[in-house]
Order: sequence, then structure tokens, then C-alpha cells
Amino acid sequence: MKRTATAVWNGSGKDGNGNLTTESKTLNKTQYSYKSRFEQGVGTNPEELIAAAHSGCFAMALSFALQGAGFTADSLDVTATVTIIPGTGITNSDLVLKAKIPGITNEKFQELAAGAKEGCPVSKVLKAEITLSSTLI
Repeated sequence: MKRTATAVWNGSGKDGNGNLTTESKTLNKTQYSYKSRFEQGVGTNPEELIAAAHSGCFAMALSFALQGAGFTADSLDVTATVTIIPGTGITNSDLVLKAKIPGITNEKFQELAAGAKEGCPVSKVLKAEITLSSTLI
């Protein structure tokens, strides 16, 4: 399976702008720029998209792990915060999970969440430190 996205950039790095389009058209010429990436401009940015990909991938990986262990979550609320340092790159992706899972012990929950963090394909591709704070509610 392959997935495709296209970036079009016009102009210089700081003063230019671009757009992103995904194969599914979920993003369709969605704007991005220096300001949306490093300041507070309108549009998205690669790090925001990595955070979305990481939180979604982790939630799905955990859902499959839970299913394999005989559990079904009522909800998995995952926030990923990606840190970028200009000139250095992405240094962290910090996952925060709040989960409602009937019948699971905290020990089993923590075990499955840690496994999902390591096994999620997006986690595997990132060369950044990945942390996880998980709470069973």
C-alpha cells in the first residue's frame, strides 16, 4: 500500500507560500507558509500534519492491541505535540492519552499503550524522542 501527497511551493523560503494536496483530497490545496510553520500564520504546516498522523496512528494501533487482548475502548482521546527547533529539526513527539476502557486494569492498559507507542508505524518512522503520558478514566 502506498499513500501520496503533493506539495507545491512558490517563492523564497521566508516570503513564499505553498499548498498541500493529499491523494484522498482531505487536504486539497491547503495553504502553508513560513508564518504558518514558525509563527502564527493561517494554514497548516508539516509538523501539525505529523502530529495528526502520530495521534491517529497511535490511537488505531492501541485500538487493535486492545481488541487482541479482548477489550474495546469506549474512547481513546490522543493529543500529539510535535516540537521543532529551527536548524535542528523535530526533536519530540509527545503523546497524551486519555482512555475509557471497560474492564481493563491499569497495569494491562499501560502495557498495551506502551506497546502501541513503540509499534505504531508513525512512531517507527520518527527519529525524535517519543514520550507517552496515559491516563485511564
